[in-house]
Amino acid sequence: MTPLGRLRELVLETAEELAGPGESGRAQLTLERPRRAEFGDYSTNAALLLAPRLGVAPRELAERLGQALQARLGAELERFEVAGPGFLNLFLADSWLRGALSEMLAAGDRFGAGGAERPQRILIEFVSANPTGPMHVGHARNAAYGDALARMLERHGHSVEREFYVNDAGSQIQKFGESIQALARGLQVPEDGYKGEYVIELASAIADAAAMEAVEAGRAGLEIMLANMRTALRSFRVGEFGTWFLESSLYAGDPSPVAHSLAILAEQGHSFEEDGAMWLRTSDFGDDKDRVLLRSNGEPTYFASDTAYHQDKRERGFQRQIDVWGADHHGYVLRTKAAYAALGGDPQDLELLIMQLVHLMRSGERSQMSKRAGEFVSLEDLLEEIGVDAARWYLLARSHDTTLDLDLDLAREESKENPVYYVQYAHARIASMLAKAGAERMREATATALEGAEGVLQPAERALIEQLLAFPGELREAVERRAPHRMTAYALELAQGFTTFYSECRVLGAESEAIESLRLALCQASMRTIASCLEVLGVSAPERM
Repeated sequence: MTPLGRLRELVLETAEELAGPGESGRAQLTLERPRRAEFGDYSTNAALLLAPRLGVAPRELAERLGQALQARLGAELERFEVAGPGFLNLFLADSWLRGALSEMLAAGDRFGAGGAERPQRILIEFVSANPTGPMHVGHARNAAYGDALARMLERHGHSVEREFYVNDAGSQIQKFGESIQALARGLQVPEDGYKGEYVIELASAIADAAAMEAVEAGRAGLEIMLANMRTALRSFRVGEFGTWFLESSLYAGDPSPVAHSLAILAEQGHSFEEDGAMWLRTSDFGDDKDRVLLRSNGEPTYFASDTAYHQDKRERGFQRQIDVWGADHHGYVLRTKAAYAALGGDPQDLELLIMQLVHLMRSGERSQMSKRAGEFVSLEDLLEEIGVDAARWYLLARSHDTTLDLDLDLAREESKENPVYYVQYAHARIASMLAKAGAERMREATATALEGAEGVLQPAERALIEQLLAFPGELREAVERRAPHRMTAYALELAQGFTTFYSECRVLGAESEAIESLRLALCQASMRTIASCLEVLGVSAPERM
């Protein structure tokens, strides 16, 4: 358990002992850094939560809690104050902060890792771009988000597998092939076909495309597009997908996964026939109406294959499924969860996360994207313009469920106004300083800090230690809320905190060797933590800039 985790547990246990038996306040208890230093190092609402058990005023319980914590922490709690309706503000001694820093240094790069109480086997399906066209910036946002979420979950202690669902079934492959075939024969692309430079390139790249049947040409084009997608995603630093799951595989085998799922639904009495079609009683499981699984001509709907796909994932043994969908899939949430429940799954184990749109801002104007018309900004175009680091940072800097305007001009700037540059520069500055100090001096500094040397901490030193100690909690919150943007905000705040510390506290050549050792150790902890933030975001941590 981390230093802050132990302090939180101590506060809760002490408060519950004072309040007596009753419902635990664990979930609602907060232990937070106040915005202003005069309100202490940490503030808790424990007395406000638990005072009703005793039937006393929260301020009275807060006073008792402060005294009890003083007895338990001894000299490590300098003093406490009761504030407002019953908040308890804790002022910790330097010795507590030094000890916490020592633990952080001892943990090294693993500080804040493996915090999951119940590690799970999780499957994240994301990107899943239609293979009939190049990936655009909307897919880039989906890719950055899904990969960052996977990285955070892995660091938190879960076993994560990435999956890409390939839409290789249905009439679109026929239409895709007709477009390639027409261009190979020197003809006009059908009005409702696929257009764009990439289709022209496919028609030239596929040998004998003119002589192929449309479906054959479509399949050949799909293979090239998937290879290009793999290359582009690797360039975007997306972790390897464990599976590229073909939609067509859901119709293969005897019985096929689709037939298997439909049979289960029929056996359970959750499906019915009407007007020659097979329907699922999704309204029994929270949907606003029932849905068609098989059309009257016997053809499965997209909903049928999607239902079978989620059943297949569950049968593969994943305890949790996370789907990262585009904004146009919002209407599919209720029906998908309903089908999952009808097949015997717990809807709580299926998370359907909806991404919102992303717009590229160039000279104050938005770029439009339309895959069939060929008017889009591809992932490759984006990376060429602003690079992988800036692209990932900016695509992750806002909550996934809000529309994002990506300012290309700012993303290219090498200035403190550009947050990704600012954070990376802080990392590079620390790396340069530690290199200048030398490996031997750093070993000495770390050893001194681990011993918890005496001395009064400066306000900027205290503030930086507290910011560093917040990392495990920030990561946990980001994981639980599925919110990588919290890590961009924390990384920027930490870089700013380090800059303040560096401007107020001389490091190399400090007043004494002991003080220099402490500050070098603080620099090392800062560099490691910034690097950890960047790693879960998929952004590089350069040592030179």
